[in-house]
Amino acid sequence: MIVTTKQLFELAYGKYALGAYNINNAEQTMGLFQGNLESKAPFIIQISKGARSYTNKLMLEGMIRAADEIFPEAVFAVHLDHGDEQTCYDCIDSGFYSSVMIDASHESFEENIAITKRVVDKAHPKGISVEAELGQLGGVEEDISVSEDHAHLTDPAQAAEFIKRTGCDSLACAIGTSHGAFKFSGSQGLHFEIVEAIQKLVPGYPLVLHGSSSVPQDEVERINAAGGALKGAKGVDPNQYLPAAKLGVCKINIDTDGRLVWTRVHREFFRDKPEVFDFRPVGKIFQEEYAKFIASRNKLLGSAGNLDEVRAALNK
Repeated sequence: MIVTTKQLFELAYGKYALGAYNINNAEQTMGLFQGNLESKAPFIIQISKGARSYTNKLMLEGMIRAADEIFPEAVFAVHLDHGDEQTCYDCIDSGFYSSVMIDASHESFEENIAITKRVVDKAHPKGISVEAELGQLGGVEEDISVSEDHAHLTDPAQAAEFIKRTGCDSLACAIGTSHGAFKFSGSQGLHFEIVEAIQKLVPGYPLVLHGSSSVPQDEVERINAAGGALKGAKGVDPNQYLPAAKLGVCKINIDTDGRLVWTRVHREFFRDKPEVFDFRPVGKIFQEEYAKFIASRNKLLGSAGNLDEVRAALNK
């Protein structure tokens, strides 16, 4: 059942965070739905600008519609991840998306406000929520590339002003996370004081964390043992997910980890079975492994076990 992002945020706020997972193909889609149902968690399914051009936006939307029929017990929202202004408008006009993210964080503060406000004015009359970003995360993922020299943390006072002037429904704040598999070089952690400061200025407002994959070291080691070369990959401590959720972070984006699971499964399979050329057996293994991974992350997010309660609240 596709619901609005706003509905899910209202139910999750201060208790748990919703896992926001990106998809690009059928195998990811099947594993994602299986994992969320196995862990009884509501979730957000994300389509990035890159995914929309990888296959076709209609193919991705068709897979989600089909999954909604195959897994009628699932409760989820559909979200555009890291959209530019025109892509946001396209998604808003499609009538399919629950929410869109306008990422103008690379622009000046005033220009970011202007662009975000235009998207909000277009989205709200159609009941679509808008996520914006303030501050910039470093790292590389898909078409996002920000050097550490240009990355900067979100200023709480600016965040409060930004929210008031744009009317955006949620804010992706930079608190020390980073895109991609190479997030940290040392023992850095998340700056929860920024989240706390924003919440004091804008009580009850839903915040979002991007670049929050944990980059499991066992996955990295297995990938490297099967011919990979991921040296120095390090991610966010997943034990920080729930503390962030308790502070009002309602949505936590996890994409890189799913790619690592895909890479590990395929590298090991074709290493061990070099005579095989049928991609379906390894695709089945990936679906099962990805479902296990999703369920494990939902437990850390605190969203596992909440599906029945969410469904009952939405059906009132």
